[in-house]
Amino acid sequence: MQLHTSTRWSLIALSLTYTYSVITFEVQRFDGWYNNLAHHSRGTTGAPLLRLLPARYSDGAYQALQEPHLPNPRRISNAATRGKSGLLSYRNQTILSLFFGYHVVLEVVDTRRPGCPPEFMHIPVPPDDPIFGNSSTEQVLLPFQRAEWLHETGQSPNNPRTQVNQVTAWIDGSSIYGSSSSWCDELRTFQRGLLSSGSDKDLPKKSGSSYFMWSPPDPSTGQTGSEGFYEFGNAWANENIFTVAEGIIWFRYHNYLASRLYEEHPSWSDEELFQNARKRVIATFQNIAFYEWLPAYLGASVPPYPGYQQYLDPGISAEFHVAAVRFGLTLVPPGVYMRNRTCHYRSVVNSDGSTSPAVRLCNSFWNRNNPNLKFGQDVDDLIMGMASQVAEREDNIIVEDLRDYMYGPLQFSRSDAVALTIQRGRDFGLPSYNQVREALDMPPVQAWGEINPKLNQTNPQLFEKLSELYGDISSLELFVGSLLESGEVPGPVTSAIILDQFERIRNADRFWFENKLNGLFTEEEIQAIRNTSYHDIILSVTSAESGDVQKNLFFWLNGDPCPQPRPVTDSVLQPCTKASSMSYFDMSSKVGYGISVIVLFIFPLVSFLAAWAVAYIRAARYRRFLRKTRGPTKDKEPACGTTACEWQGESGLPRQVSLVVDEKKRLQIYGENGSLLRCHKLGTQDHLEILLSNDRQRRALLLKIPKEYDLVLFFEDDVQRSEFLRNLRCDREEVTKSLRVTELSERDLLSEAVTKEQRDQIVETFFRHAFAKILDIDRSDAGDLSCVSSKRTREALQCELTGAEFADALGLRPDSHFVESMFSLADKDGNGYLSFQEFIDVVIIFMKGTPEEKSKLLFSMHDIREDGFLSKQEFCSLLRSFLEISSNILSKSQADDAIEAMLQAAGFDNKDHITWEDFHRLLQDYENVLQFAQLNIKGLETHSKNRRNLQHRVSFINIGEKTDSTAEKDGDFVYSCPGDEGQELRQRKKLGLCSPKVYVKPQRNRYIRSPVQQKIQEFKRFVENYRRHIVCLVIIYGITAGLALERCYFYGLQADSSGIPETSIVGIIVSRGSAAAISFLFPYMLLTVCRNLITMCRETFLNRYVPFDSAIDLHRLMAMTAIVLTVVHSLGHVVNIYIFCVSDLSILACLFPKVFSNNGSELPAKWTFWFFQTVPGLTGIILLFILAFMYVFASQYFRRISFRGFWITHYLYVLIYALTMIHGSFALLQEPRFHIYLIPPALLFLLDKLISLSRKKVEIPVLKAELLPSGVTYLEFKRPQGFTYRSGQWVRVACLELGTDEYHPFTLTSAPNEENLSLHIRAVGPWTSKLREIYNPDRLHELGAYSKLYLDGPFGEGHQEWKDFEVSVLVGGGIGVTPFASILKDLVFKTSVKFKVQCKKVYFIWVTRTQRQFEWVSDIIREVEEMDAQELVSVHIYITQLAEKFDLRTTMLYVCERHFQKVWNRSLFTGLRSVTHFGRPPLLAFFSSLQEVHPEVGKIGVFSCGPPGLTKNVEKACQQMNKRDQAHFIHHFENF
Repeated sequence: MQLHTSTRWSLIALSLTYTYSVITFEVQRFDGWYNNLAHHSRGTTGAPLLRLLPARYSDGAYQALQEPHLPNPRRISNAATRGKSGLLSYRNQTILSLFFGYHVVLEVVDTRRPGCPPEFMHIPVPPDDPIFGNSSTEQVLLPFQRAEWLHETGQSPNNPRTQVNQVTAWIDGSSIYGSSSSWCDELRTFQRGLLSSGSDKDLPKKSGSSYFMWSPPDPSTGQTGSEGFYEFGNAWANENIFTVAEGIIWFRYHNYLASRLYEEHPSWSDEELFQNARKRVIATFQNIAFYEWLPAYLGASVPPYPGYQQYLDPGISAEFHVAAVRFGLTLVPPGVYMRNRTCHYRSVVNSDGSTSPAVRLCNSFWNRNNPNLKFGQDVDDLIMGMASQVAEREDNIIVEDLRDYMYGPLQFSRSDAVALTIQRGRDFGLPSYNQVREALDMPPVQAWGEINPKLNQTNPQLFEKLSELYGDISSLELFVGSLLESGEVPGPVTSAIILDQFERIRNADRFWFENKLNGLFTEEEIQAIRNTSYHDIILSVTSAESGDVQKNLFFWLNGDPCPQPRPVTDSVLQPCTKASSMSYFDMSSKVGYGISVIVLFIFPLVSFLAAWAVAYIRAARYRRFLRKTRGPTKDKEPACGTTACEWQGESGLPRQVSLVVDEKKRLQIYGENGSLLRCHKLGTQDHLEILLSNDRQRRALLLKIPKEYDLVLFFEDDVQRSEFLRNLRCDREEVTKSLRVTELSERDLLSEAVTKEQRDQIVETFFRHAFAKILDIDRSDAGDLSCVSSKRTREALQCELTGAEFADALGLRPDSHFVESMFSLADKDGNGYLSFQEFIDVVIIFMKGTPEEKSKLLFSMHDIREDGFLSKQEFCSLLRSFLEISSNILSKSQADDAIEAMLQAAGFDNKDHITWEDFHRLLQDYENVLQFAQLNIKGLETHSKNRRNLQHRVSFINIGEKTDSTAEKDGDFVYSCPGDEGQELRQRKKLGLCSPKVYVKPQRNRYIRSPVQQKIQEFKRFVENYRRHIVCLVIIYGITAGLALERCYFYGLQADSSGIPETSIVGIIVSRGSAAAISFLFPYMLLTVCRNLITMCRETFLNRYVPFDSAIDLHRLMAMTAIVLTVVHSLGHVVNIYIFCVSDLSILACLFPKVFSNNGSELPAKWTFWFFQTVPGLTGIILLFILAFMYVFASQYFRRISFRGFWITHYLYVLIYALTMIHGSFALLQEPRFHIYLIPPALLFLLDKLISLSRKKVEIPVLKAELLPSGVTYLEFKRPQGFTYRSGQWVRVACLELGTDEYHPFTLTSAPNEENLSLHIRAVGPWTSKLREIYNPDRLHELGAYSKLYLDGPFGEGHQEWKDFEVSVLVGGGIGVTPFASILKDLVFKTSVKFKVQCKKVYFIWVTRTQRQFEWVSDIIREVEEMDAQELVSVHIYITQLAEKFDLRTTMLYVCERHFQKVWNRSLFTGLRSVTHFGRPPLLAFFSSLQEVHPEVGKIGVFSCGPPGLTKNVEKACQQMNKRDQAHFIHHFENF
């Protein structure tokens, strides 16, 4: 390459100056700061645009003027700029001049980055539009997003919205080097002062980072991403290949100067070479832009440099940027030629592989790897072609490549540059055309033709159309007016604005190359720079030589090196690709996303399966452990005989059986373990009917059994079936003669069979008809018999009950002596079955008979000889048959004692024979009991409403001396008529010398109100009873709701800088609101399990205001709420992620500025990014998984099956809080806030844990261990030093031998005054069973000492407040009596030592299946009875294993109990002075009587512990009582 002479002299001057140079000059900053030392931020990156005139917004602040105030931009574009292309410039301006000017504009201004929050002003396309019009009803919109603005502006008309310039306003080479030091560093090699080049040293490196370069999609191919783009200092340099060529020229020029400097100064550092080259490049660019290009563009000379003017502001005006400088749009051609040095215009390759004479503009936007710009020579050819091609004419016509095929977003790939410019002017609030003229001291135009008279003459229709659109000429916008006024040169308004802008840039620039005060250049250097033209630059960096291009590259004149080619028109070029749309969320994304969401939400199912597996494994291990500890089971030996499979109906499972016919002609059916299942007497039948199947391997056999269900057998094969038939015939000739065998299909055989299920239905119909006849009840009371067919009715009436069915109806064992006696008595014909009439004859006596008839029937059952006498042995047998019903709750010795006591009391001990009169006299004292005694038969309780007093119960409360003399007939009982609401109260005084006092039902007429008043009063009582709970819930959920609503309000209405209003308003409001609520609930639920803290707070005044008893319930409630909100939060994110996946990157960059930078690529991140490539996504998925496990294992079912699984999964709370912290710390949308809520409760929780840990590691020796009946293990261990507790409190215990990390809660059964601590632990699970095995006495002999314990506690619990009430009711069920053992002992001790307690009376109700299960409780109660001299404790024991009192089956038990009490003054069953009752306690009646017995008491404490069913019934009874205006029952309960 040959250098121009001026260029050579310039380099000589530089070499002379820099021979001994270091960086002695002030290096200009890349971001424009401190150019003006008085106003540092002027002209900097991010500086606001200036306004030559006040903003014009509809509201004066920021709302842009739109239709109908101004016409549609697209209509203006079609009316004002559409026309014929291919007309040449009046002044022969070249394409190179056009794109150099575009490069200059990009050097000083860039406002195209969208603002945050995203605001859209999409342009509606008219339906009749020739390009974008759509015949469908769907509205077509040209996408438009408002530009970035200063958020301090736009608040009022005095401070209207002001847009931001994203580059420096100085001509400082920012388009070459970038507008920041980091950007420049990305472009440098840091070697020899060079900028980085690619594989071809004449081309910059391709983009490896998507951060700096703007990377919109290619509208012609849809290609996205930053790959393939060159890296420049100008973010928009890759907009088309012509701006790329301009950028490459200046890239080359920098490296050209740096290389020359290195050759002359090899000792200079990289920084010295770079900064000296940069300084010269900037100065050269300033000179060419201002003194060569600007005069050519304006068609007028520019003023000389007046010197540096510090007071000037170089800020870019909105009028310049959006209107004046856009005049260049009219110069743009549809295509650009490429030529070589010999003026050969080469063909170009299109994207589809075809060729064209020129590069089509519309198809060259944002091209990656354009085939016409692969090598450095391609750039040279393009530059020379641009220098030789004349631009379009300076008129109002703009080519279709910009007007109809400007690039747009992927969602609508084409747009209109003219319409966008008009809309941008409205976005910026530009003043009108006339307002600007007035401001520039120009007269405003009064008529449309005055704008451009010449144009008005040639094209008057243009102004007519505009007049129709705008109406008043005062509304004409600046860009449209400046475009219309221009002719051969820019119009007066355009020229004035452009010249003003460039003068301010030059004169305000302290680093301007002509400013001699800045010390950058000498006079000679300044002159050398002034002598350097754009022609010199091109010759320096391209293959062109002096004669290859004209001297003035911005104009083409006749005689220039290459002739002017034919004007380019769209007809000879490749057609522009049409507008297309793209869905960010395609079908594959929808499927994948849907599947992923479904998988996430079935986590609970996975957790359930895992929990089920754990429970199954635990249960299997527990069964193995039980088999190991209990030893091998002694099942019966399987019976020898024919094996078969018994079919039990369609719904039943088949079972393996063994068939044996014994010598008594009985067919016996045995199970797999050898137990007898059925026995059928073959000899009692006249004939045997057998059905055989003749298909399907001939394996089925049906044996018809009259009066029972049939026997259906499946054998292995026909041979085995035949062998069974031979066994039936063998040696039984009389049976063989009566054997009837029929063959039919297997299907018909099964349909002929009467299954057990069908037999049960027949028996049920039998009972229903029997009850309807016996009790004379309505059809509806007997059950709906209309659906029962006449055939079924006949079957039922002809049905005869077997002994087993009769026993099952009575709820007794078939071998019971009572059942055998009654069955024998009822079976009058002696055939071993009860017919319908036989059943009615015996049952009707018990249902309607008199006491005499009932006692006579009982007597006759054992009068075997029917002589009217019972021997003493037979009478004892009668009593023993009733005592058998106790299901072994009485030992043999207890039963013998009871019988002996009754004989002595009745005077029968000296009699050999007992008559019916004697027997009736014995029962005469209990005639009322016998009067109401009935036979409680299965099904009767649901069909008879005339049964008298079956549900009556007894309440034993002494209310003083007021009694009803008529009620003393039965001594202990008083009976009421039916219909008294089930509230009949019966009283009993403690057995002693005085007669019991009887309770009389109180009158409550004064409380009768209207239903509305009752509901209001119930509501008042409810609020009063649960005011503490209500207040706590209101506070907790009020805070929760407040936090959620605050976030919803913020993101819905206040988060102007977040972009929410334009995107996922619903999803983000839901997710952020629920997240705020979760952030409060998760941390503060820790306080509900701070056991030590709660225990301490119970002793303070807070106990009056906070329901500490409900801490665990509140924990569950808060956890459930948090789980629900977590699901809501997740659903919100499901919506959010979908919205994010279909939202433009510009929107996401506003929402998540720390995650995304808007580089114009538009394509949002895929859903997989949000799920698996972000910290919140991954932690959110893990959190869902963990929460699913915790929730499932915390459910009541799995907590009961696998407490260890519940405990281990609950320890995952550490991960929950850690992951939640991490989840929010990524700060996608807001700064982390979870730690603010977590710190206070976490510190308290940590302190509570430290207190527990300080106790847990103290080994406690066990002093005594006993294995009590019913699997109860008694442990007595040393009381730790300083261990103080109250009765009713509980501890957590770990056995060292079973693992030090597994603690289980148990209530202390020792009293606080005792020296040692004690526990009663029932073996109901793996841990407690193993504990029982560890403390087996046999192991003590082996080891010599008991295994030690870890103890944590004591912990407060509601039962400890028993002494705060004057009257306390203790209700214990089963092992739930343990807290009351401590309370009872504590109460008796305190009263014995005259300790003053508030509690004056304690009622202890013990509900148990049988008192023999917990004999140790009886010992404690006995001890209490002995010490209770003041009769503070009233004990009531209810045995639920037996039927109710007024059932015939237990009548005699009551009789025996009364006799035993009379003789020995203690219970036959428990040995206590308290009388034992049968059935369940009448809680409602009991509580009702308490209100009358203690009318002066305002609050009664009720404390229950036991199975959930028991505590639920107690709570329900308390709630019913609390609806009344009497004593308030406060319930404290504990479930196990």
